[in-house]
Amino acid sequence: MAATLICSSLPMAAQADGAKVVTIGANLTDEQKKSMYDYFGTTPEAVNTIEVTNTDERKYMEGIASEAQIGTQTYSCSYVEPTTSGGIQVKVGNLTFVTSSMIASTLLTSGVENCNVVAASPFEVSGTGALTGIMMAYEKASGETLSEEQKSAATEELVTTGALADAIGKEEAEKLMNEVKKEVIENDLTDADKIKDAITDAAKDSNITLTEEQMAQINALMKNISQYDYDVNSLKQTLENLEGKVNDSGFFQNLWTSVKNFFTGGSNSGDGGIINDTKDEVLGENAVIDSTLEVSGNDSETDEDEGGFWDKVTGFFKNLFGGNDKDEDESKEDSETEDNSEKDIENDSEASDGTEQPVDTAGSLDSEGTDNETAPADEGALNASDNPPNAEVPNNNGGDTANTDTQATDTNSNDNTGDAQ
Repeated sequence: MAATLICSSLPMAAQADGAKVVTIGANLTDEQKKSMYDYFGTTPEAVNTIEVTNTDERKYMEGIASEAQIGTQTYSCSYVEPTTSGGIQVKVGNLTFVTSSMIASTLLTSGVENCNVVAASPFEVSGTGALTGIMMAYEKASGETLSEEQKSAATEELVTTGALADAIGKEEAEKLMNEVKKEVIENDLTDADKIKDAITDAAKDSNITLTEEQMAQINALMKNISQYDYDVNSLKQTLENLEGKVNDSGFFQNLWTSVKNFFTGGSNSGDGGIINDTKDEVLGENAVIDSTLEVSGNDSETDEDEGGFWDKVTGFFKNLFGGNDKDEDESKEDSETEDNSEKDIENDSEASDGTEQPVDTAGSLDSEGTDNETAPADEGALNASDNPPNAEVPNNNGGDTANTDTQATDTNSNDNTGDAQ
């Protein structure tokens, strides 16, 4: 019955999740572009590709981000896969200013509900412009047109969260913004005073002190977000992903998901899909890697398939309804241990009677330099015109000017960071 249900349902699921789009930074070299396809685990022939320029980024970032954050060149790339459930899962590589949580949360604001995203650069950049390419890729992959106003609000949220992170820390800023947004959307808060109360409560719960300017900017952002309609369930799914919570959808839903994933080779809902295909070694051993899957406790590496088809079928139901091979092996080991213990007792008994024991002859086992470095943002202010720490200038690109992916050297940590992109 399970096989019949799966066979009748899989074609629809495959069609729904089949579209994948890659965006490539226009200012990368041909070799760097190839390395990004390698990192994503795909090829230009297997996906649709969009080249993202600095002009594309300015469309959403001008008036919100500073010139240093926007820059003049584009290096960040993305790989986007719309899905039908699981919320938003994100992985970033070599983005030093923008985190996977920031992108996931701001994608919610743009109107995206379910998708898997990888955003990366062949060298360290800040990633502030990565959101532009991701939204472009999602629209092409899904066939859905996102609201221009919501996309602008998403960009504003990314810049605001990043500036707040400079002042109080990335994790604290992400948590605060997510908590306030959840409260605003779930309770349909549109009044500035009520939104201010929500911000105050969230800051108090996290033991965070905000300046009046920071309070005002967060309030203005949330009031802007509050005017749009959002799917509360999708919102909660993604925010729970970011908090590491497991969404309990009931026995039969979990059973169906388990059976479907067993036959399709997938894992739990929200497992990341294309995120599991990435090859971190392509970016180098010192690459900055950050994923929402790490927060939610999912393992991005899949186990190798073992045995034939019917072995998998019998193994699945065997494991589902009682025990598995590991349990049997452990039971067998326990049994063998008990037998050996009894034999040892008998041998000891014989030894005590003066019988010569055999001698154990086997013995025993001991148990990159850059140009145009931008000054870090003022930690005391939450201003969109402030520059991110280590505003980026691309590594190994000689005299490139500051750009959307501005890459710079952090003299304190020896990390090469950058990317106003």
